Amino acid sequence: MTAFVTIVFIAVYLGMLLGGIPGLRVDRTGVALLGAILLLAGGGIGEKQALESVDIPTIGLLFGLMVVSAQFQLGGFYGWITRRVVAADLSPPALLALVIGLAGLLSAALTNDVVCLVMAPLLLRLCVGRQLNPVPYLLALACSANVGSAATLIGNPQNILIGEALNVSFNGYLLTALPPVVMGSAVIWLTIAGLYRGKWRRDAEPLPDVEESFDRWQTLKGLIVVILLLAAFVATPWPREIVALVAAGVLLLSRTFHSRKMTGLIDWHLIMLFICLFIVNEAFQMTGGMDWVVNKTEAAGVSLEQPATLFVATAVLSNLVSNVPAVMLLLPLSQGQDVGALLALSSTLAGNLIIVGSVANIVVVEAARQGGVRIDVWTHARVGVPVTLVTLIIAAGWLWLVG
Repeated sequence: MTAFVTIVFIAVYLGMLLGGIPGLRVDRTGVALLGAILLLAGGGIGEKQALESVDIPTIGLLFGLMVVSAQFQLGGFYGWITRRVVAADLSPPALLALVIGLAGLLSAALTNDVVCLVMAPLLLRLCVGRQLNPVPYLLALACSANVGSAATLIGNPQNILIGEALNVSFNGYLLTALPPVVMGSAVIWLTIAGLYRGKWRRDAEPLPDVEESFDRWQTLKGLIVVILLLAAFVATPWPREIVALVAAGVLLLSRTFHSRKMTGLIDWHLIMLFICLFIVNEAFQMTGGMDWVVNKTEAAGVSLEQPATLFVATAVLSNLVSNVPAVMLLLPLSQGQDVGALLALSSTLAGNLIIVGSVANIVVVEAARQGGVRIDVWTHARVGVPVTLVTLIIAAGWLWLVG
């Protein structure tokens, strides 16, 4: 049975590395689901153990925050604020700074993947309409969404997981993460502004605009809920998942938006990925597999208990299997609140390295492709590689300084 569980575990993470099953239309979530099914059907883990392995607080917090973000999507908030920003009478470098600041701020509170999903197509159309080269602004959106999301424990899925699993203080993490995030945002601006100096303009036919309704009341309702939500996270000891679920419940009580419409915007694939990886990892841990990995790495002179080693391992693994699976794999080997900021910053900032390093990158590149703008691996790497290396160095130095 140990061999069976180990084979399934390796196959699942190989699927994470490859992005799915070659030759089949099965993505990472599908691979994780198949792995969990195999383990349950083959007796690698019992039903009760599988249920107990799922971290309900993490799933609850993730779901609640997704409902909050859906409120802003349906209210047209993202489109309204993007239009206001791009329409501002600013020079291209100043507009770049504004896009970076906006994307980073929204991502810290409303999760980065959703921010990119909604803003990227509109940002592309608006830039082309102003005869601006959309590429630097789209790259800025992706990079700043990743970096900005590192500022809080609710900015991205892996941070949510880390915060819940290690019981990390919301305030403590914010104070630790904010300086490297601010400096990282400056690095994004310096990198893109330097690379695209003299290349801000582009003659192109305007893309067809899509009228998006903006509901002031529903947006105000969402803003009030978000402010109260963040205030509860900062000022109260209440469980974050309960606060987020209450916020979701308040927003679902609507006379304007049907609950089916709001829940239709939930990223159920991501939730399924979490649940299935919880089961796969638990089965492997029950066989003693994690202990074996620790013993082998230590025998090779590599100890994940060393902060520097863990920081580098997290960054590398996040680009190999994606940041959520990487964090889920490393969490059992990482104990204590002290490593929370290390895991969160390293896994999130590493996402800018290559296009497949984060969902935010993929979303932006795909939106560009659909709008007739090509952002290839090299175009992204010219920005992503230096931004990633410098921001990781800044984060590592800051953590060493405050540690």
